[in-house]
Amino acid sequence: MVEQSAWVRITEQDPGHSAAYVQRFRDLAAQGFDLAGEARMVDAMLPRGSRVLDAGCGPGRTGGWLARAGHDVVGVDVDPVLVAAAEEDHPGPRWLVGDLAELDLPARGVAGPFDVIVSAGNVMAFVAPSTRAAVLTRLRAHVADGGRAVIGFGAGRGYAFDDFRDDARAAGWAEDLLLSTWDLRPFTAEADFLVAVLRPA
Repeated sequence: MVEQSAWVRITEQDPGHSAAYVQRFRDLAAQGFDLAGEARMVDAMLPRGSRVLDAGCGPGRTGGWLARAGHDVVGVDVDPVLVAAAEEDHPGPRWLVGDLAELDLPARGVAGPFDVIVSAGNVMAFVAPSTRAAVLTRLRAHVADGGRAVIGFGAGRGYAFDDFRDDARAAGWAEDLLLSTWDLRPFTAEADFLVAVLRPA
């Protein structure tokens, strides 16, 4: 039995949490907030028509933007409420309910590999500590030989950046670039956010 993620525990304790999360981002979008910074960065890394895996896609804001930009997007999230919102708000990509620690898209009829895997929204900080290595290994199994992963999450969420970097190396990733923001500011020892651009080692 795979350990539950922090997100699953939160939603079990507060059944309205996911719906409130969806509404929060719908409200921000309606107010004109820029919610596409992560997607723009990923788009800049890719030729048009690339295959993108949105790992921990939530309600689809990143993968939906990338699909509208012309990419072939598959999104996966453990929360069926968020996946339903992604299907409603961002039709086009294939949105799937699934645990990233057990990710096997070919077994679900989704051919691989992917040119980029993006994991925004603090996903790595929400996965269960005992499954972190498995998640990074499963993502590695889905990336093309020349592909990359872009993973971003904040400090103070129970997953030290150095531990993440060690886990990523052990899972077969090498570091291309470390940033402290999605708008390309350099990563420093004082950074309170990490955006890691990884490639297959």
